[in-house]
Amino acid sequence: MRPLRIPLICLDGDDVAAKRAEIRYVFHETFSLYERLFEHLATPEAWYEQAITLRHPLIFYFGHTATFYVNKFQVAGLITERLNPTLEAVFAVGVDEMSWDDLDLHEVAWPSVSEVRAYRAQVRALVDETINTLPLTLPIGMDSPWWVILMGIEHENIHLETSSVLIRQLPLSRVRPVAEFAPWADAAEAPTNALIPAPGGLVVAGKERRHPLYGWDNEYGRHEAMLRGFAASRYLVSNGEFRAFVEAGGYTQSQWWSEEGGRWQEFACARHPTFWVEGFEGWKLRLLACERPMPWNWPVEVNCHEAQAFCAWKSAQTGCSLRLPSEDEWRRLRDMSGLSEGDQWTDVPANTGLAHGASPCAVDRFRHGAFYDVVGNVWQWTVTPIYPYEGFATHPHYDDFSVPTFDQQHNLMKGGSFMSLGDETQVEARYAFRRHFFQHAGFRYVESPNALPEVPVYETDEAVSQYLEFHYGAQHFGVANFPAAVAAVAVAAMRGRPMRRALDLGCAVGRTSFELARAFESVTGLDFSIRFIQVGTRLRAAGQYTYTLPVEGEIKSHHAVQFEELGLAERAQVVEFFQADACNLKPHFRGYDLVVAANLIDRLYQPRRFLEDIGARINPGGLLVLTSPYTWLMEHTPRDEWLGGFKKHGETWTTFDALQEILRREFRLLPDCPLDLPFVIRETARKFQHSVAQVTLWERL
Repeated sequence: MRPLRIPLICLDGDDVAAKRAEIRYVFHETFSLYERLFEHLATPEAWYEQAITLRHPLIFYFGHTATFYVNKFQVAGLITERLNPTLEAVFAVGVDEMSWDDLDLHEVAWPSVSEVRAYRAQVRALVDETINTLPLTLPIGMDSPWWVILMGIEHENIHLETSSVLIRQLPLSRVRPVAEFAPWADAAEAPTNALIPAPGGLVVAGKERRHPLYGWDNEYGRHEAMLRGFAASRYLVSNGEFRAFVEAGGYTQSQWWSEEGGRWQEFACARHPTFWVEGFEGWKLRLLACERPMPWNWPVEVNCHEAQAFCAWKSAQTGCSLRLPSEDEWRRLRDMSGLSEGDQWTDVPANTGLAHGASPCAVDRFRHGAFYDVVGNVWQWTVTPIYPYEGFATHPHYDDFSVPTFDQQHNLMKGGSFMSLGDETQVEARYAFRRHFFQHAGFRYVESPNALPEVPVYETDEAVSQYLEFHYGAQHFGVANFPAAVAAVAVAAMRGRPMRRALDLGCAVGRTSFELARAFESVTGLDFSIRFIQVGTRLRAAGQYTYTLPVEGEIKSHHAVQFEELGLAERAQVVEFFQADACNLKPHFRGYDLVVAANLIDRLYQPRRFLEDIGARINPGGLLVLTSPYTWLMEHTPRDEWLGGFKKHGETWTTFDALQEILRREFRLLPDCPLDLPFVIRETARKFQHSVAQVTLWERL
């Protein structure tokens, strides 16, 4: 019987004393295991030498996991004073470089190893005392102060893996074997891989808040996908299978590489996997503290770019259209594997949890249904960038764990590795790294008719986020939502008139368009910005969108648009969005009963041309609704194109004067116009723009 090296903690139960003892045991085991990993460092230089230029030296990571406890305890109010403010500043933040050439050349005065060992002992004592004395109520929920203790344990598990990768990347002269982390010994020629059918079916993923195991924020919520049948490789791609790509010159042939992957390959001058070592006696494989003759039947360990390049090359060799699995396709294999959740394992059925060895092993060693290594051995790259499930919310004590990775730059890895512990072994675990990042990670390939899911963007673009908040966010200072108010004014004015087709010009992210859909048979939203149009289109399709807003300095808050809550979901499908230039509309944009141009004319480069053309787009008896604060700026509109805001023939000439002059030939101004309509735009938590737009309504003659 081979259990996980350290068991998972269940959050429920009815024996508080036993649960306290269970958590205390897992904390100390995890804390000690991490320290013993660093016994691999054989020389003083090994602590301070960067294994790769994109990561701190290992002395940082030795202190970082301890500092994490102190930082989170303070945030959670469990302590009021730090243990060592100097060290906690040095060890606070790791590295998630934006690119493979984003080198941090900042010089740091690292403390001595003995100082960090003493600091870790202080932190151990602090956490131990907290576990012994902190009131405990079961089950442990995300709002419990115990959550930060579990968070610290799981954070150390993550760094056990990432630090072990860095140790593999140190020169062999800097490291020594540690018996507790002994690798597998057996190896052979690689088995022949083959595509095996995987039946389609419904994938349902995501944890509920009452789930009995710890999870990071990105695991909570709900996701469903109906998959068609596909085929997946029986085995993970082995070193032997990957060898053909290397020997065919795949690393030097640009046609196999994505644009991003090609840039990485050129920068890195890669010619083979990073853990392969070429010598006079043939290929060897670098492990934690040794090199061994190449085990061709072990899984190859590569980054996502290399995995995708192999799939492209293999497709050309076989005539099949191969790619990495999506997260949903991996989950389908996991659901069919017959494996239970990790907390149920008494004899671990995979090469994971340090239950069998501290290295990969043969790809045909652990069978899971029709496939091998669905779980464990090495992480499996997917083609899916990480994204938030519906219902995602950050945890207040670690609100930047996942959100920075929702950027289309971090691909999910699934299944865990030989080194994975805790949450990493769970079905719902979701870990993502930049595509050039090295981990104990490999891949399998699929031939699939399933379209790749459109991964939503967690919006961080400042302008788009500001407009999302303006259109769908909270009201401020008692001022009603402006885009919704514009739609309400327009619909009220349309009473007694045909309400078939509406046009929303300068629709931005679409709130007015969707509000008009409540009353009109069809609505067209046009905007010059393709980014705004993409957001509107995604909202129409998904009914939700997530984004961040500045609070103060670098602090962000996290928000979500939910159409169900706004009552916009039912009629969203009658709205269409297109990119267009309001000053040069295509001929087919005509025949509308209503045209709304909210806060548009003072942002056009030729507003007069727009006004002179718009009448031809509106049916007789239809309405044109204009709103604007008349903020004329030369960065948007050349001075000689301003409609008003200057002296004309010695007299004040306003934009309203110009509107009457231009539109009177085709329109009649409705009674009670103009109107004033205020609006507020949030910039930060304490800075807002408060403006007043003038509203005019014009009936087409």
